Amino acid sequence: MELLYASCVGVLVSCGVFLILRSRTFPVVLGLTMFSYAVNLFLFSSGRLSLNQAAVLGTSTEYADPLPQALVLTAIVIGFAMTAFVVILSIRGRADLGNDHVDGQVPIKKKKKNKKVEV
Repeated sequence: MELLYASCVGVLVSCGVFLILRSRTFPVVLGLTMFSYAVNLFLFSSGRLSLNQAAVLGTSTEYADPLPQALVLTAIVIGFAMTAFVVILSIRGRADLGNDHVDGQVPIKKKKKNKKVEV
């Protein structure tokens, strides 16, 4: 179970970093979102994975640690606000610059020279 959980966090981090390094704004937004999901899973796993345990003290003999759950809940709210801000920022950048590249400049493509052979 822990290996599956850790591998899911690792895949989310690697996909998030890959998307953050793209040159367009929408993949960057998706990368930040995936990275925040990975951080949420990591914070949640810091309270140890436990099954069938209560989150409130006094209701059972064993309980789950409520602090990581509170941290994840706060991180979800902050992540939602950050995603909304970055989406609005990317829409504004697209409107002002006319393109959606992260640095604001469209890369110049080199044209191939056509050599004409006369017979």
